[in-house]
Amino acid sequence: MAISFGYRGRVDVRQLRYALALAEHQHFGRAAAAVGIAQPPLSKAIAQLESEVGTKLFDRTRQGVFPTAAGEALLARARRVDQELTAAALDAQRAARGETGSLRIGFNSSALLSMLPPVLRRFRVEHPEVRLQLQEMVTVESSRALVAGELDVIICRGAPRGRGVQQLVSVAVSQDYMIGIVSTGHPFAGQQRISLDQLRRQPLVIALPEDEPAVIKTLRDALPDLGAWPGVTHAGDTQTIMGLAACGFGVGLGPQDMRTATRPDTWMVDIRPRVALPSLTLAFRSEHHSPSLTALLGVVAQTCPVARPALMRLRRPAAEPDQSQQGRRRAAPAGSS
Repeated sequence: MAISFGYRGRVDVRQLRYALALAEHQHFGRAAAAVGIAQPPLSKAIAQLESEVGTKLFDRTRQGVFPTAAGEALLARARRVDQELTAAALDAQRAARGETGSLRIGFNSSALLSMLPPVLRRFRVEHPEVRLQLQEMVTVESSRALVAGELDVIICRGAPRGRGVQQLVSVAVSQDYMIGIVSTGHPFAGQQRISLDQLRRQPLVIALPEDEPAVIKTLRDALPDLGAWPGVTHAGDTQTIMGLAACGFGVGLGPQDMRTATRPDTWMVDIRPRVALPSLTLAFRSEHHSPSLTALLGVVAQTCPVARPALMRLRRPAAEPDQSQQGRRRAAPAGSS
């Protein structure tokens, strides 16, 4: 590597390091041994450096070799150059290991109920210098942002759908089913479980169809006449569903993980038969080259048992036999089914 040194030419970093060794050992032979070369190449490199700089950098005496005033000035900067290059190499190595950098993460509100907190806590402990930019977003918005390159990874409800999702990889990170939440004054309060039939004609609080289409499809499959019901209130996130249910607007329908955020003015009740909700899904672009994202996927694999098999396959070299058709189906690009 060469560094521009004014109009007189180019100074090689190797020459600067030889000069630093010579200043330290004050002897050509000892300096050459320290940098691992023979004495003649080192002497030649110092002579070339002096020629390129245009002045004498070392006094050769019987007592030893000592920097001149010009040499001291050059060595002061050479030390800083050497330190910066060493730091640059270390920074590059750390970035390659995913220890530094940044990640833009979009997440569905229900991801904060149980799946995301342990992942983020562990990642921040293991990778404290990676800057995390977090944004709560509904599934439709986060999917668009990921396809557009505005996010690096998302956690959404169900696999992303829409234009451009063929360039995404999606992996289920948790399996969930639907429960009900009501105010403590509701007739269902105190009951352990209710049936789907009992939900019919009840005022409901559910997700917005345009924000969470996969969730709404699941609800309509379970309750085919949902669209004709009176008193359906739509909410933008899980916390709002819980809050409106607490206010007496009806039966809030959401993931079982709502139980991790209980509040004294509500009651949660199981629904039978169980209705499986679309899985919480982690998605990212298939062509990503981010070591920080690779590090995050490793933490997710360690923290989320549901995601571990698919993520471990994705981390293996393509030449391994596990890259079978079955493996590709279980960790397939979003929207490929």
